[in-house]
Amino acid sequence: MALSVVTNTASLNAQRNLTKSSNDLATSMERLSSGMRINSAKDDAAGLQISNRLTTQINGLAVAQRNANDGISMAQTAEGAMSASTDILQRMRELALQSANGSNSADDRGALQKEVSALQLELTRIADTTSFGGQQLLNGDFGTKQFQVGSNANETISVSLGDISSDAIGQDSLTTGGTLFGDPGAIAGTTFSNSTGTTTNISGNKGSSGDVDTSGNNAQQLAEVLNAQNTGVKAETNITAKIDGLTSADTGTLTVGTDTFDLSTYNGSLTELASDLGKSGYDATFDSTTNEVTINATGVAGISLVGDAASTAELDGQIGNATGAIKDSTISLTSSSSFTVANTAEFATVGNSALTKVSDVDLSTQADSQSALAVIDAALASIDEGRADLGAVQNRFDYTISNLSNIQENVSASRGRIQDTDFAIETANLTKNQILQQAGTSILAQANQIPQAAISLIGG
Repeated sequence: MALSVVTNTASLNAQRNLTKSSNDLATSMERLSSGMRINSAKDDAAGLQISNRLTTQINGLAVAQRNANDGISMAQTAEGAMSASTDILQRMRELALQSANGSNSADDRGALQKEVSALQLELTRIADTTSFGGQQLLNGDFGTKQFQVGSNANETISVSLGDISSDAIGQDSLTTGGTLFGDPGAIAGTTFSNSTGTTTNISGNKGSSGDVDTSGNNAQQLAEVLNAQNTGVKAETNITAKIDGLTSADTGTLTVGTDTFDLSTYNGSLTELASDLGKSGYDATFDSTTNEVTINATGVAGISLVGDAASTAELDGQIGNATGAIKDSTISLTSSSSFTVANTAEFATVGNSALTKVSDVDLSTQADSQSALAVIDAALASIDEGRADLGAVQNRFDYTISNLSNIQENVSASRGRIQDTDFAIETANLTKNQILQQAGTSILAQANQIPQAAISLIGG
């Protein structure tokens, strides 16, 4: 190799290697001091992009877990208030049962009603004042809210809360009626519906029945068909009829549902007839003033009265002669939630159900007390359904949090493998680079002395 003074190649080579080892030493020190393998894009451009995406997901998962915990706390707040409302309704039911007893006077029922009125107000107060984070939960304002439980858009869980004040819960009902069921003015006989191709469509809180073929059914059969649709709407037959004009000459039969009573055995005694009806489980009362028996029956298709040409006994004003007199039951549709009836030739009344409210419960009479039980039971069912939904969503939030935590853990581990410093490797690199820097410095010093050899050649 030529001896050159102007260009010291050995020195340049030593400088280049010393610069590289110095840069590597600086990188090792930066990684060890920060704990991060990637401190800038030049360290690993692709790794930086991936780790940032993972960081976004990890941060989102942490927020989602907090959101889900907030959802649990809110659901617990609402469910606790519903529990108190359930206790109130249970007490109202006890009072209704007590008021329905025949031993109570009007004054007794008035005293019971005072407590019921106070409980009605408390139900509404609970609904109006239960809040979470400034949001009213149970007065109807909440509706349906979405809880963000994921790190990306639209990863949500829906929570719905309704109004549980005393004027918003109770029994929704729709009672059929009209000539299809037997008008007392013209009750001689047909079955509930002889028409063909008729359909009934009921939409309740559990879904819609669709167009169900209900042609050719009597009231009881139709109720069974509707109950089989599982729409959340209960169908039940009800009938009220009056029997009078019975004499010892009557030899006909009275049929209530599937029970038959031979009128010839009563010798004209309506009192005995009412007694036998009561023994068969029917609500039958004899009014001595009007000399008639009133029958109230549920779960039956109808009441019929058949006699001979000389019969004098009457069913709702029509003589039960040889051609007979038939009165079909009405059908009461009830639910703890609103429902609709449509697309039907069966019902004289269609459309939306009407709500009998808990706030309307009045125990002033024995009959009202009996009616109150159905309203309170429907309100209890409505709140129980709401509590069940809240319990289910709380469990869902719990599982969501567990899943989010698992994802966050694994994504964090993946990010760590990309961006975190491996101290075992980096400390070895640090030691190597320190040694190379020291050696490079020594070699550079020696390389810088090489041009001095030229002085000896020129006799210096």
